[in-house]
Amino acid sequence: MSPLDLARWQFGITTVYHFLFVPLTISLVFIVAGFQTAWYRTDNPKYLKLTRFYGELFLINFAMGVVTGIVQEFQFGMNWSDYSRFVGDIFGAPLAIEGLLAFFLESTFLGIWIFGWDKLPKRVHLASIWITAIGTALSAFVILAANAWMQQPVGSVVNTAAGRAELKDFFAVLTNPTVMWAFPHVIAGAFMTGGAFVLGVAVWRLLRRATDDPAPFRIAAKVGATALLVGGLFVLVTGDQLAKHIATDQPMKLAAAENLRTTEKSAPFSLFTLWDPSGNEIVSIQVPDMLSMLATNNVDGTVQGIDNLQVQYAAQYGPGDYSPSVPVTFWSFRLMIGAGFLAALAGLWFLWRMRKGGLPGRGAVATALVLPLLPLAANSLAWIFTEMGRQPWIVQGQLLTSNAVSPSVGSLEVAITLVGFTLLYGGLAAIEVGLLAKRIRGEIVDETSGADSTAQPSPFAY
Repeated sequence: MSPLDLARWQFGITTVYHFLFVPLTISLVFIVAGFQTAWYRTDNPKYLKLTRFYGELFLINFAMGVVTGIVQEFQFGMNWSDYSRFVGDIFGAPLAIEGLLAFFLESTFLGIWIFGWDKLPKRVHLASIWITAIGTALSAFVILAANAWMQQPVGSVVNTAAGRAELKDFFAVLTNPTVMWAFPHVIAGAFMTGGAFVLGVAVWRLLRRATDDPAPFRIAAKVGATALLVGGLFVLVTGDQLAKHIATDQPMKLAAAENLRTTEKSAPFSLFTLWDPSGNEIVSIQVPDMLSMLATNNVDGTVQGIDNLQVQYAAQYGPGDYSPSVPVTFWSFRLMIGAGFLAALAGLWFLWRMRKGGLPGRGAVATALVLPLLPLAANSLAWIFTEMGRQPWIVQGQLLTSNAVSPSVGSLEVAITLVGFTLLYGGLAAIEVGLLAKRIRGEIVDETSGADSTAQPSPFAY
């Protein structure tokens, strides 16, 4: 394999792996802050138990997210030096905000929250977790703003003599139309992930009788199911608006997602399509006019096709293939929607079964264990669709991925680091799962007696 192919595989593997922790971190910190706020206002020990219990799970996930995220920064310089040179003037400010302000903001106040339980007034301690949550959301926003610039370069010009993009309007970068819809879409997907996790853990503990006091976990299960369902509704709304924006600004991505070869009015939406090795359709199930409705709000709307766009781009940018991998884009889009829909449906089912104090049947244990994986899969598939659908561009219309890789890095060097990172991340996955499983199985501290009924040590000491 070429250095380019290996570098893409490495970045894809490490990025998708890192993003497993991101949505869970974003949502869990807000859910934990919500539990602590309820405890502050009611002085009900059930909410304090939930704050400490899910707070420890959040800390485990946060730590793993930081460790895996560091690799992302190094890869820009190691494998993608030409890309770093091209975007450096644009990315400098957002990454500085993320690193110097947002990350240090959340890390500092998270440390205050961890060690300030018995040392700070309750109101100040509560404020520390909310500031951490705000810092987490701010980090997500500036990173998404940088990514949105790659999808839709605004507020900048390309200096052809220097071979790099130059920033002209930082406010335009931060208010990129793409990030205005991508940010709420990602946050909504994060709350689906956190809600499914909180719900799955709570249901497992309730049905396996892993707690002496089921009342807190009944609350957690309802909170998790509600977050999952509401997050799913917001994903639907924001995803619809984001798709309409993509139809205008990245029409090739939408055309590939639907395998629409030629420009059509009243274009159909393909529910299921299979191809033979030559790329010919074997079977396709379609809904008439639906794609035009989704893309333009008009059943008679025109949607551009892959072949027509290829001719247009070849005339605009020069000879080359400007279409992404259709099977990858097509199926990542549908699997993303399917996984998200099943997760939201499961949240609705759990809410229904838990009405009036009821519990789902014991068969729901398996569902509770699998449930958090559905929105995690949907989030990962969404990023695969977003990035693969933009190919062959790494910066839409300005820099090809093939021109962004480090020219001095060879296949052997990238292959060694690819294998090394993969093995390292496999080990981290085992540690993450082990720590989470140990804490989920353990008991939470009874704040009225100060004793832990199972005497199992916590992975974090308060």
